[in-house]
Amino acid sequence: MEGQVIENAVQETVQETVDKVNSNWDQIKAYFNGHMPDLISFGMKVVLSIVAFYVGTKLIKWLLKVAKRSMEKAGIDMGVAQFICSFGKFLLYLILIFNIATNFGVKESSVAALLGTAGVTIGLALQGGLENLSGGVMLLLFKPFQVGDYIIQDQAGGTEGTVYKVEMFYTTLITIDNKHVIIPNGKLSNSTIINVTAQNLRNLEIKVGISYDSDIKKAKKLLQHILQEDPGTKSDKDMLVFVDELADSAVVMGLRVWVPTDKYWKIKWRLNEKIKESFDANGISIPYPQMDVHVVETNKDK
Repeated sequence: MEGQVIENAVQETVQETVDKVNSNWDQIKAYFNGHMPDLISFGMKVVLSIVAFYVGTKLIKWLLKVAKRSMEKAGIDMGVAQFICSFGKFLLYLILIFNIATNFGVKESSVAALLGTAGVTIGLALQGGLENLSGGVMLLLFKPFQVGDYIIQDQAGGTEGTVYKVEMFYTTLITIDNKHVIIPNGKLSNSTIINVTAQNLRNLEIKVGISYDSDIKKAKKLLQHILQEDPGTKSDKDMLVFVDELADSAVVMGLRVWVPTDKYWKIKWRLNEKIKESFDANGISIPYPQMDVHVVETNKDK
């Protein structure tokens, strides 16, 4: 008897569950049947938006590439071209998003108001970004450097490198050891910038110490000969060889010569090597810092 009661209870529970599932399923079918046109329309809009974003992205990249090539052919400065392309990319993506939003039935005035409000909010939150944008504009207007120039940001622990690209908010440098350094345009425009490669020629200065026992005139002649014989130095420019300082442990000889900017370091290293070899071969010693100590003996009997 008890088994029959349990079996009936289980059957009733199962039947109630099935009835609830059927009822919920009927409600779901009724909902989809009643809203199917709207769902299909929404799904089509989603698909079209994805396609529009994909095609728009490809089109933007193509337009930017064409614009960059056109500016290069027109002889526009590379930094200006990069800045315009960076700003154009931002603007084109904004237009693309605007069009996709209106495709969902959002009114253009509402989208414009939303973008305006968002712009003000973002602008207040990202004041540094606006400073960097204005800094980029200042760099393009006054042109303290161009893409390809080697610059030094003259600050404590200043950054230096070759200008790789100038964008809306940041300027990228490549260091000698091939590191990318990204500097905010606002910071860069407000700092002292040393443009190392702005001129075709640079004045190379080398100092070397010789011992006080060495012949100064002989050392000067050797240095002058090295400068005149080196293929990288400009013989039509002033070549100066002089005594720069009478230091504690050495007579410091100095030389100055004009060299091509792009060969500055190669010539400097080559001249240093030639100076050492020439001085060694001609008995001119290069001393190291030293101190003479005089010991005075006192008479202990006194």
